[in-house]
Amino acid sequence: MISDEVKKGSTRAAHRSLFYAMGYTPEDLAKPLIGIVNAQNEIIPGHIHLDTIAEAVKHGVIAAGGTPVEFPAIGICDGIAMGHEGMKYPLASRELIADSIEAMTIAHKFDGLVLIPNCDKIVPGMLMAAARLNIPAIVVSGGPMLAGRYNGRDISVSNMFEAAGLYESQQITAQELHEMEMAACPGCGSCAGMFTANTMNCMTEVLGMGLPGNGTIPAANFGARRMLAKEAGKRIMELVRQNIRPRDIMTLEAFKNAITVDMGIGGSTNTVLHLPAIAYEAGITLELELFDEISSRTPYITKLSPAGTHHIQDLHEAGGIPAVMKELSKLGLINTQILTVNGRTVGENIANAAVKRPDVIRSVENPYRKTGGIAILRGNIAPDGAVVKESAVAEDMLRHSGPARVFNSEEEAIAALIDKRINKGDVVIIRYEGPKGGPGMREMLNPTAVIAGMGLDKDVALLTDGRFSGASRGAAIGHISPEAAEGGNLALIEEGDIIEIDIPARKLNVRLSDEELARRRAAWVRPEPKVTTGYLARYAKLVTSASTGAVLK
Repeated sequence: MISDEVKKGSTRAAHRSLFYAMGYTPEDLAKPLIGIVNAQNEIIPGHIHLDTIAEAVKHGVIAAGGTPVEFPAIGICDGIAMGHEGMKYPLASRELIADSIEAMTIAHKFDGLVLIPNCDKIVPGMLMAAARLNIPAIVVSGGPMLAGRYNGRDISVSNMFEAAGLYESQQITAQELHEMEMAACPGCGSCAGMFTANTMNCMTEVLGMGLPGNGTIPAANFGARRMLAKEAGKRIMELVRQNIRPRDIMTLEAFKNAITVDMGIGGSTNTVLHLPAIAYEAGITLELELFDEISSRTPYITKLSPAGTHHIQDLHEAGGIPAVMKELSKLGLINTQILTVNGRTVGENIANAAVKRPDVIRSVENPYRKTGGIAILRGNIAPDGAVVKESAVAEDMLRHSGPARVFNSEEEAIAALIDKRINKGDVVIIRYEGPKGGPGMREMLNPTAVIAGMGLDKDVALLTDGRFSGASRGAAIGHISPEAAEGGNLALIEEGDIIEIDIPARKLNVRLSDEELARRRAAWVRPEPKVTTGYLARYAKLVTSASTGAVLK
């Protein structure tokens, strides 16, 4: 056992004394030591209840002959960090999470890990750590939040971000705004739509690192979630005994499965950052072209919030991720032979799956669209690529030309929107918000939500070298690479330049000649860094392009 390094031999007498000081017994030390990485805190609704998940995991570990040892991981609530300088930190925290798990695991020589995340950057951060450490590991998440109910319809936090636009455009009153905010988030769990957290929890299941049901069993379904957690605790012991490691599971074929399901369910654009970053830690390169190639042949078969009215609880009732995979496998799009953490192949896991609500999971013969939910665009604005959730774009905005309205920060753009200075047909440019320029690549949910709330999502596009929340909808094109702070052409666009968007053709251009771009480049002056001290300053120096997953090198 790996943990023998801190438990056995005369030179480890002091180590054993320290274990005994905490109440561990000699019998405990004779068993494998399993790190229980618990991201519970009191600032994220998706994490407030994770102690109950950790407790159930420990029961499973003990029942299967192991000794659980719990330690924490940080977590930032993207929703609460949204719209201010706090949003510079969530993506950057992904690396802190992976690094801290590495430090704790190697320093204390755990034999295996059970990783307990639930929300946006915590899930990929933990998967990155698992791939990097490559010791037996399993993920069990806290589960999605139920949708709220308001005036007879399901709502979630995305409706609340858009409610700001409704209020500012005088479509709802202050009292209605208050009533909605009291109803939108009824309890614990990751926010109820196919936003980033739930997308990544579903991706964990598809990758084979989480048990079936990990992505969709609601947090409020207390019994089922605890059973899943206990089973995860038992399974880690089997993974340790058989020495099955994350890189045995997270193969290139597993990532292809994940991208395929991502396209089929219209997942968050943030997966185009997170899946390459996880793969990088596993020694695998995921090019942007792979996302577009898989999207071109994958039908879009679920339309969940923010693109539609269904939520994760509906997907669970419909058969969950196994049913989605079973449906996509009809076209040969899923590799059914690869291994998962429960010891079975994907094919064995989905053998008995069935679509129980065809209104939620459509057949591959009758999809919402014949191509996937995410598109990769290129052109003179984004030579290295840009990302858009095509499934959440209104048909009228799939092709659009309009004048650029240029802003050098999110705050400037929000002020212009609130002041009614943005007109139908405009293309809002928010730049210097990329991984280096932000730094931290802020999510632009506030601008997209205000645009949607004001009813402009079918008339106004938004381009940024930042990124978007999984809750964003509309012609929101992010991850523009190279970013403005690195001298990308986004930095050269001026007020009034005509922007040409053609999502079906995968094109994103500004109507300028190469000569004019070169003239502007010669006159461009690199701006001073926005942050010069602390973690973000170090992050900005090390982070790579969004087109490669914004990993640190």
